[in-house]
Amino acid sequence: DGWDTHAKEGGPVGRLAQLLGGLDGALAEFEGGLGDRWRDTVIVVATEFGRTARINGTEGTDHGTGTIALLAGGAVKGGRVISDWPGLKPANLYQGRDLAPTTDLRAVMKGVLHDQFGLAERVLAESVFPDSRAAKPMQGLVS
Repeated sequence: DGWDTHAKEGGPVGRLAQLLGGLDGALAEFEGGLGDRWRDTVIVVATEFGRTARINGTEGTDHGTGTIALLAGGAVKGGRVISDWPGLKPANLYQGRDLAPTTDLRAVMKGVLHDQFGLAERVLAESVFPDSRAAKPMQGLVS
């Protein structure tokens, strides 16, 4: 159950599509409930692991390395994909099975926290995400 879709992910009307539809509905309800405050809102949806690039033997996908982060909300400079997309050719897959991380999720979160709440880079690198100086805040995610 839940989002760990090792089996029966399905196509456009399958289990994964239903889960994503539920998330979409929840975000729409949240937006509607916030009214004008939506314009100041940033929502981050992320997972701690990705999925393999190919379907497994049970019509699902297994745990992978590279993942995604979805930013939503009125304060997000949206309508774009920010990525170093390597493609899905076997030679470009990490260990021949999934996507390698191209962006540190801490850089995304640092960018949001810095721009939305004014947290200093030092605080982000030392207190919020200790030992993360190499992951610089991603600029321009929120207005």
